[in-house]
Amino acid sequence: MASQLELHVTPGAASDLVDRLEGGALRVRVTRPAADGGANRAVLRLVGKAIGVAPTRLVIVSGERSRQKRVSVEGIGADELERRLRRIGPA
Repeated sequence: MASQLELHVTPGAASDLVDRLEGGALRVRVTRPAADGGANRAVLRLVGKAIGVAPTRLVIVSGERSRQKRVSVEGIGADELERRLRRIGPA
């Protein structure tokens, strides 16, 4: 069982932040620059913390070198993921 998230990522931001956009996507800002995959690792850590899962359960399935990413969340169904996303705030 796995669910997916759409992410809009801003590397090199002033602070780390996750919030929801309309349509269920997440806006993720990380202070790490995009070089050497540092921003991707920071994104997975930050999103994992926001939804209460270990970053090792998150996999970038598309957009690894893009600001638009699709991430698979292993072990969580769509309903449970939506419940956890509501803690982040309204879309």
